[in-house]
Amino acid sequence: MQDFDFSRLSKIKIVVFDLDGTLLSNKGEIGAETKELIKKLKSHKIRFSFATGRLHTAIMKYAGELEIDNPLISLDGCLIKSYPSNEILFESFVKEKYVKKAISFAEEFLVNAALCHDNAIYYTEQNSIIPQIIEKFGANFETVQSYENLCGRTLEVVLAGDNRGAIKYIYERMHFPYSVGLNTSLIKSSTFEGIYYLEIRRKGSSKAKGFQRLLKYLKIKETDAAVVGDWYNDISLFQTKAVKVALSNAVPEIKRLADIITKRNNNEDGTGEFLQMILKSKNING
Repeated sequence: MQDFDFSRLSKIKIVVFDLDGTLLSNKGEIGAETKELIKKLKSHKIRFSFATGRLHTAIMKYAGELEIDNPLISLDGCLIKSYPSNEILFESFVKEKYVKKAISFAEEFLVNAALCHDNAIYYTEQNSIIPQIIEKFGANFETVQSYENLCGRTLEVVLAGDNRGAIKYIYERMHFPYSVGLNTSLIKSSTFEGIYYLEIRRKGSSKAKGFQRLLKYLKIKETDAAVVGDWYNDISLFQTKAVKVALSNAVPEIKRLADIITKRNNNEDGTGEFLQMILKSKNING
């Protein structure tokens, strides 16, 4: 955590939340204080959005709950869709040859594989454990006989399993010089003990890139925005010029990059604590 000029909060025009472990409690609920403060701050022209690893269809209910009418960033930046009109503003597909390459590696090393599309996550019978071990909460999972006809419109490939060595080997083979034009992330599950994920997206697809595309669309400067997160996939967001807010339950890597660390965690409505700071900085009487 670095020295921070709290007067910056008075200039905030948009707040972008991570969902799981941040805006949502472990029960998948948004805190009452956060809901109330968002209503107050929206009346003063502050916008709100999400940047999450979930599918768009799995975050719509939360946007509806908060009456958000801004584009939403899903699949860690692979897709940006407006809400509630669901117009596609940006989508980035993994090249078909790399989707097939990842699937081939998964089959060779007995690692589970799934293909993430706009509205569903697809998996074959031999990968039937996928719905139980992938952290794409609220997603629609569909079983298919083969991936053959799905490789051309895949937004993200996810490999998952407990063999970290095998997943790390595949991770290295999906990098230059073996592969080009990809953005790959090797992360440990925050929910399932001993499970690791390799997430493969097209280069230029990350939460930070999605965030920057969103700001450009809304004509908001990066320094007039705030991002709130807790986990490793939020690191790129925390490398932007936005006000960076980590909840008390955030991993150390996020806290080190944060401008503000809340005293409360996601189960204590930590996002509400930060929103109260904005409210105070703008001298808004609630």
